[in-house]
Amino acid sequence: MSSCVEDPVEILLVEDNPGDVRLVEVALRGLSTDTELDVVTDGSQALETLSRHLRNETIPDLVLLDLNLPRMDGFEFLEEVQDRSALARIPILVLTSSNSCEDVVESYERAANAYLTKPTDPDEYIEMIETVAGFWFEQVALPPSHA
Repeated sequence: MSSCVEDPVEILLVEDNPGDVRLVEVALRGLSTDTELDVVTDGSQALETLSRHLRNETIPDLVLLDLNLPRMDGFEFLEEVQDRSALARIPILVLTSSNSCEDVVESYERAANAYLTKPTDPDEYIEMIETVAGFWFEQVALPPSHA
């Protein structure tokens, strides 16, 4: 892991499906990297959480974002983050069941750092999260979480 990020790695999961939340939790427990997972169920809650972090002069190290959310969907969230310079440097990985080319294009146009389609098989889902986490926490140099 990069020397810019200290343990534990803070992850904000924006996901309204309890089953998917559980799979992410299982995957993160299997990592050698110490992680803290904060879960919210829509884009509005995610923005509130990020605003609270900014008041404390910290931000999460990574956001995992579903697109299909109540109240404020993932696209609206991405747009809000992109418009706020203090949040724009947070790596955001779209994690969704959609494999629509339009959704992929729109996510990247709104500054998503990666687009991942959720596998339907739970074991494959866990394996994907472990692989993504290994890459983002052990290979990628992330900025420090202090705003």
